[in-house]
Amino acid sequence: MSRRVVCLRHGQTLWNVEHRFQGHSDIPLDETGMAQATRAASLLAALRPTMIVSSDLQRAYDTASALGDLVGLNVSVDKDLRERGGGEWEGLTREEISARWPEQYVAWEAPGGEEVTDVAARVSASILRWAARLDDDGLLVVASHGAAIRLGIAHLLGLPEDLWSALGGLGNCSWSVLEEGRRGWRLMEHNAGTLPEPVQSDDSPEVTQS
Repeated sequence: MSRRVVCLRHGQTLWNVEHRFQGHSDIPLDETGMAQATRAASLLAALRPTMIVSSDLQRAYDTASALGDLVGLNVSVDKDLRERGGGEWEGLTREEISARWPEQYVAWEAPGGEEVTDVAARVSASILRWAARLDDDGLLVVASHGAAIRLGIAHLLGLPEDLWSALGGLGNCSWSVLEEGRRGWRLMEHNAGTLPEPVQSDDSPEVTQS
């Protein structure tokens, strides 16, 4: 048997709908987001997770808790699973960002924000750290954020940085599945759980456009 990791993005928030950069801002799920979390929990429960860990931000923790409550597991918290910090962009819409920082918007580099390489390293390290605690046939569910998950997976798989954008963004309460094989971890599913739809995320425009 192989260890598996399900990387679950949080449910919808009001700032997602308004296309505001959330980053480290602690924004709760809206009513739709709570319903999405409940639906995702009902589907993922069938995989019989053995461990659940979440970002410390409320939108991810509440998403994880919907699953934890259903399957009877406690949710551990790891700050390293937070979304990419947005610096001066947090709370602003994409239109406001592009108008005030046109060059930085194209590069998707927020003044005072986190570098993508730093986010990728901390998230992938967290995933591996928690996965190491699994039994050989265990299943870990990691509740995190759109950009954080995509960057963490790309780094974990050993993709060169110039190919990270080849992985598309994740919709709210969609997930990606990693499985440990004889030659390391591999991506089995990406952005699963829903029919394709526009992605509203802090992630860069080039990977969230539909």
